[in-house]
Amino acid sequence: MDARLTAEQEEVRRTLREVLVKRCGPDDLRAAARSPEGHDRALWEALAQQLGLPGLALPERYGGIGCSVTELALACEESGRVLAPTPLFATAALAAPLILALGAEAQRAALLPRLASGELTAALAVPGAGLATALALVDDNRGDWAGDGRAGGVQARRADGGWRLYGQAAQVLDGHSAGLLVVAAHTGGFARSRTLLFLVRAEAAGMVRARQTALDATRPQARIELRDVRAELLGDEDADVPAALAATGDAAAAVLAVEAVGAADRALERTVEHVRTREQFGRPIGSFQAVKHRLADVYVGVRAARSAAYYAAWAAGTGAERVGGLALAQALEALRTAASEGIQLHGGIGFTWEHDAHLSFKRAAGDELLFGPVHRLRAHAADTARLFDAGEVRV
Repeated sequence: MDARLTAEQEEVRRTLREVLVKRCGPDDLRAAARSPEGHDRALWEALAQQLGLPGLALPERYGGIGCSVTELALACEESGRVLAPTPLFATAALAAPLILALGAEAQRAALLPRLASGELTAALAVPGAGLATALALVDDNRGDWAGDGRAGGVQARRADGGWRLYGQAAQVLDGHSAGLLVVAAHTGGFARSRTLLFLVRAEAAGMVRARQTALDATRPQARIELRDVRAELLGDEDADVPAALAATGDAAAAVLAVEAVGAADRALERTVEHVRTREQFGRPIGSFQAVKHRLADVYVGVRAARSAAYYAAWAAGTGAERVGGLALAQALEALRTAASEGIQLHGGIGFTWEHDAHLSFKRAAGDELLFGPVHRLRAHAADTARLFDAGEVRV
């Protein structure tokens, strides 16, 4: 693996940073998060139509740019630095890869160009609060998380030559504003129990969408209720949906890890700027050895997390191995540490709820609630690698 970024990748980062720095100040973030969509529509149009971010990792024949997961991750690193509330992750890292992997050619041709242009946004809806399980990040996703024929979850049945969905999905990222939902539902009953994916348009009759109050307002979530909703099967009934979800989950975890590294790096920069100017006992507090040591530990953690996240993004793009969950665990831990130290070292102003440092802390806590926790990400990675088989540590 060549860890150096190409000239094209550096240009992606530079151009995107210039746009986001101008458009995503703290006040802009709070205003966008309070809007009905949960994001700045004008900013999204600029990112999608002018920079082509949603289509970075999509093939050119479907209107994409034809880059890899690495380029998408680098774009998300820059959006993570400013905690930009956009539907980029939900659309480009979760929904679009599933449509590309499982969709029939007609579905790909009809949907992917619209997703690549930003004209259409999409969200992945899974039953209950099982997003991390569905993506095989914290557990095996071939179990009963989609309902398994019992009450609860999301159920699908044939009707009138098509499919109808019943049930509820919570914690759907950008689900309240997405124009298209990719819904995981259980079908087949006990005779042929399986999970399939279905496409549901935003205007579908019988669907109720409500934005939820979330810890991290810059990562909006919704509750989706499906009441006899007409749906279209994604692909065919013989598709290996758990395998597709696991592959998508690994790449999405790598992208999310790089995004978390960007947020952690900016949190550290903000804290360093503060300790250089805040004086106590007639000298900057950054000159005290204890403060230097604490920030040095944060710096090492962020650099290590960046190396792991970049490797995971490269591996996801090449199919070398699946290490997205491990990289995500390290990145979320680095972000939580950087945000916590930032709050403490900002002193009294840092503990006020309105301070910018809390935006980073909420992102760290919110992402861990959605995709973790960290110890389960690591435990599942260890189980998958059979690290502790027969009670012995494999080295």
